[in-house]
Amino acid sequence: MELKTRFDEAVAKSKLLTTRPSNEILLKLYSLYKQATEGDNQQEPPSNPFDFVARAKHDAWSQLKGRSSEDCMQEYISLMESLQ
Repeated sequence: MELKTRFDEAVAKSKLLTTRPSNEILLKLYSLYKQATEGDNQQEPPSNPFDFVARAKHDAWSQLKGRSSEDCMQEYISLMESLQ
């Protein structure tokens, strides 16, 4: 099956998980998804220093800078398979 199709299926399955993953896993899924679909983070960091969630998301995505879309899709798929 094509990687993009498998990735799209994994994204759909992520919305159907019966148990909520840890915040760390959710952050990893978020950053992998963003890198796979949008590429390197070009956004400015959040201006509110007390918006810890937005800052964590921004930093997690930025840490994946330079990784290919295909690598991130594959890692996302693997992580989702480990959660099921």
